[in-house]
Amino acid sequence: MRADVTLIHIRHGETDWNAEGRLQGQRDVPLNALGRAQAARNGRTLAAHLAERGVDPEELDWIASPLGRSRETMEIVRDALDLDPRDYRTDDSLKEVTFGLWEGFTLGELKLRDPAGVAARRADKWAFVPPGGESYAMLSARIDRFLRGLETDTVVVAHGGVLRVLAGLITGVPATDVPVLEVPQDRFCVFSRGTGSWL
Repeated sequence: MRADVTLIHIRHGETDWNAEGRLQGQRDVPLNALGRAQAARNGRTLAAHLAERGVDPEELDWIASPLGRSRETMEIVRDALDLDPRDYRTDDSLKEVTFGLWEGFTLGELKLRDPAGVAARRADKWAFVPPGGESYAMLSARIDRFLRGLETDTVVVAHGGVLRVLAGLITGVPATDVPVLEVPQDRFCVFSRGTGSWL
């Protein structure tokens, strides 16, 4: 990502699995009513933010994870800016980190099914690879390749894991802290010149 590029990352709104504490990964789980309200809030806030800075939203690149919860969030956000809701592109590299065979379970359920795996994850969340899944280190390498291709100010709608590794790559958050960063769904992060700010 060029030093003069601004990246706005919006996490998808809440799903029922988020509310239940289930690992979603790359499962396609739709937004719930609160998630749709969060997306609309973020769209309104983004509209005001861009207007204050005299930025034409049509001049931005708009990219979403292809998973349904991100696409739905993107379309709600764009509608709030009076943009064609479907006029954006998707990029597979923005998919959430996959938890493999752990997807669909809560950590409480996994403690009973795979206590050794849960303990290994607790010991090193950055490098731990769930069975059939990805580590945060692997996700970070994937997102780093995406970042290297950004040449213009961009709005991305993706996932909590993606947002965490973006913070690590752009602002220098240590790898050990990345997996535990708070990533709210009712605010979004503006990355510019090596810093991130929440709106």
